[in-house]
Amino acid sequence: MFSVTQELPFCYGHRLLRYPGKCGRLHGHNGIARVTLRSAGLDAQGMVADFDAIERSLRRFLDESVDHRLLLHGEDPLCARLRAAGEEFAAVDFNPTAENIAKMIFEHAQRAGFPVVEVQLVEQEGSIASYAP
Repeated sequence: MFSVTQELPFCYGHRLLRYPGKCGRLHGHNGIARVTLRSAGLDAQGMVADFDAIERSLRRFLDESVDHRLLLHGEDPLCARLRAAGEEFAAVDFNPTAENIAKMIFEHAQRAGFPVVEVQLVEQEGSIASYAP
């Protein structure tokens, strides 16, 4: 079995809806997505997948949906205020935890046709969440 892991740094802000601790307040992270692909065989070039292709696809997705964006649950009362103020943010249908963001990135990689087996999100040094179905 062969595997490759692409690391993609990005910045994001969020807050957790109905969370009683400090993560219920607006704050940001310099995160790293670690996307692991696995295959029993290699392509004609001798690769699981081309690192450049992985980087281009996933970077485009992160740039368009997560990087330097505020992620809020669609039910967060702040959404209406931000819309009224013309502020850009990303409303998602889940609480924007590191685990759920890892799952969102996993699902994109899967839709893009990569043989993804796991996505880890390093939210900050020492705090890593992962998603693998």
